[in-house]
Amino acid sequence: MDTRACNNSDDSPTSFYLMGIPSLPESFTLPVFFTFLILYLLIVIGNILILIAVVIDSDLHKPMYFFLTNLSALDIFFTTTTIPRMLSLFLLGDRILSFPACFLQMYLFHGFGCGEAFILVVMAYDRYEAICHPLHYTVRMTPQVNAKLAVGAWLAALLLPIPAVVQSSQMAFGTLAQVFHCFCDHLAVVQASCSDPTFQTFLGFCCAMVVSFTPLFLVVLSYARILISILKIGSKEGRSKAFSTCTSHLLVVGTYYTSIAVAYVAYRADLPVDFHIMGNMVYAILTPVVNPLIYTLRNKDVKTAITKFMSQNLSCPGTMVSGRPGRLSYYNGILEEGLRGDLRQKLGFSKSFPVI
Repeated sequence: MDTRACNNSDDSPTSFYLMGIPSLPESFTLPVFFTFLILYLLIVIGNILILIAVVIDSDLHKPMYFFLTNLSALDIFFTTTTIPRMLSLFLLGDRILSFPACFLQMYLFHGFGCGEAFILVVMAYDRYEAICHPLHYTVRMTPQVNAKLAVGAWLAALLLPIPAVVQSSQMAFGTLAQVFHCFCDHLAVVQASCSDPTFQTFLGFCCAMVVSFTPLFLVVLSYARILISILKIGSKEGRSKAFSTCTSHLLVVGTYYTSIAVAYVAYRADLPVDFHIMGNMVYAILTPVVNPLIYTLRNKDVKTAITKFMSQNLSCPGTMVSGRPGRLSYYNGILEEGLRGDLRQKLGFSKSFPVI
């Protein structure tokens, strides 16, 4: 692209034109829209159910589930930064983003993505303490310590992308910069610049490697120690029970790094730009979709809490809802009270009405 043609004057603010998936046929836009809409609803509803279940069920007031609520909140925020805008693009053709909106989306997308990696590390550390130091677990993993670990993960995640986002915002852009993506990803925006993107691409790559491999190393280190401790357990049942507390987290970790690998291969391989875009979209959606499925299907405690919550709130009006009797129970009590004594005998009722 000619740099001179990209020169922008002060009175012409830069806007970004999202190209979406360039080779996607027009007839496919509605199916793609409904696919992402369904996925987004699954993400939001599934993670909100986890949040509600952990909050209302006292049996889940444990460090592991406290960190799970942080992961669920991150999944909701992470996808909300991109998917609603993608839905608007596919349905309405709304492709223009202002300069501040684009870089805010970039910052939040990468910040919340980093947050997921750091929370997964904290969850691995929690499993390490629970299995390797069970007698000291409640002393070490106090609510204060849990809060500090969660706040530290959030702060580190929100601070880490700032240098790359600020540096890329200083690059030269045309009045209408074409971004070959469905949202403002760092690499796609850098490539839309009129400036030389080499340094910014390298900076983004270094940040991605730090965020990807440092947490992965810490997770692997935690599970190496966990595995050693599990192998020292004498009974097969004890080993199985100890390992079962880690399976849900391991599946989420595997899904998260699989999505990163797909995005990395899509960018580094000599493939059309559409594959680059779809690889990044897999990273943006896969883990938030799979996370609630894993924890509701494989984790017995969360599954029981959600089932209990759903049965209480979606059952017939005569059942208990939120600890209060249903309307039919209320009226049944009035009838039972009114039919006592002589009135009950005159009407021929020998037993009280059963409470519904």
